[in-house]
Amino acid sequence: MTRTLQSAQPTEAVKRPGRWLALSVLVLAVLLVAVDATVLGLATPYISEDLAPSGTQLLWIGDVYSFVIAGLLVSMGSLGDRIGRKRILLIGATAFGLISVLNAYASTPELMIVARALLGVAGATLMPATLALIRNLFHDPRERSLAVGVWGATASAGTAVGPIVGGFLLEHFWWGSVFLINLPVMVVLVLVGIKLLPESRNPDPGPWDLASVVLSLVGMVGVVYAVKEAAAHGFAWTTLAAGLLGAAALYGFVRRQLTMPVPLLDMRLFRSRGFSGAVLADLLTVLGLSGLVFFLSQYLQLVQDRPPFEAGLAELPAAIGAVAAGLIAGRAARRFSVRSVVSGGLAAVGLALAALTVIGQDTGYPLLGAALLVVGVGAGFSFTVTADVILSSVPGEQAGAASAVSETAYELGAALGIALLGSIVTGVYRDFTGPAGTPAAAHESLGGAVQAASELPAHTAGALLDAARGSFVDGLTLASGAGAVVLLAAAGAAWFLLRGQRLEDGVEHP
Repeated sequence: MTRTLQSAQPTEAVKRPGRWLALSVLVLAVLLVAVDATVLGLATPYISEDLAPSGTQLLWIGDVYSFVIAGLLVSMGSLGDRIGRKRILLIGATAFGLISVLNAYASTPELMIVARALLGVAGATLMPATLALIRNLFHDPRERSLAVGVWGATASAGTAVGPIVGGFLLEHFWWGSVFLINLPVMVVLVLVGIKLLPESRNPDPGPWDLASVVLSLVGMVGVVYAVKEAAAHGFAWTTLAAGLLGAAALYGFVRRQLTMPVPLLDMRLFRSRGFSGAVLADLLTVLGLSGLVFFLSQYLQLVQDRPPFEAGLAELPAAIGAVAAGLIAGRAARRFSVRSVVSGGLAAVGLALAALTVIGQDTGYPLLGAALLVVGVGAGFSFTVTADVILSSVPGEQAGAASAVSETAYELGAALGIALLGSIVTGVYRDFTGPAGTPAAAHESLGGAVQAASELPAHTAGALLDAARGSFVDGLTLASGAGAVVLLAAAGAAWFLLRGQRLEDGVEHP
């Protein structure tokens, strides 16, 4: 079906004028989401000090964005296919900018939680729409591979720019400034996007089924919440109930899609081994990496005493590697094979994580920088090629829904990774033996230990920090080892599932 649609494209559509300028607008949307995903972690200590949230409220501030975005990605991707991807992108970008202001000026923990949830609703419209528009802007497969590479490279660059810009702002301004940086990006995106982006939609969309939307949201939120709570606090009746409710809702969602004449998400997409393999590779990759990403900033700042700006710069090699790999990934996959590039990339990430199992409190930067560079290169190759596989394996009118599946796998992998690998770090950390008089808060988090040490005599504070930091590093190395196992398993799965998968070489004609 994909080939028929491609061969039917008129010649002028294959080389659409202004397509590269239009891509630059889509790249701004990716930058918006990627930067926002990273700045919150840096700002959390400042938000905690200013708003004084409870431990539970602080978890919700950090988690509710990913809960909502994971629950709504498929629905919003499908909505874009129906009402127009340009329209939903511009509406979502405008909302994202305006709600960022609400985040910046939130005065209570409750308002901050609501603001983060609303930002998740807006964010869910952006990523699927950008990939879907790339699918419809670039009909030449080689150009599309390069465009997807630029898209992925920008996401990687955004995750590196976020800590650097965020660190600079936090050292000079109040914490709300890290959210206000979204505004100028949003303004440029909307004003230029109105002029440059072409509209595209499914010509025969069918109704947008509200029951499917609710089932998808309840299912994803229930499952992700249950995993996070079980990993952090063990199984309780509420956690089990949330997990069962989520699983039942997802089962109902799948059953409903299979019986609808025009489903919100066409489950037949998963019959393609290439599509399913690419989605699974994305999920496992993010799962294995999330523990490293989530705790590395704490390691650099709280263990090695780097200021936020320097910690952001220290993570830059990962972005440089991902940008470089993303731009040549399509060419490499055509020269060698899809499965060798994806599997090789994932194996490289796994080996880099394995190397991090030997770090200590005083590990020099060369080992860290080299490992991060390899992680970036491997992830850049893998994510770019899997995104290309996902886009090229579906008809153009379903590009939004397919892109949303890819993004949902990413969000679900992040949630599972932070919950499972994060629980390893937290579990090991809490068992450290501090000096007499160590407050209970010091065992909750490394940040809590640093705060407690500032109120103790110098000798006691030094002993407390040595014990806490040593235990944190032990947990981090164990989580890195677990992540390495997951990535190497993902490399093996990708080698099997992507067997025979190839990227298209050019527009096919009858």
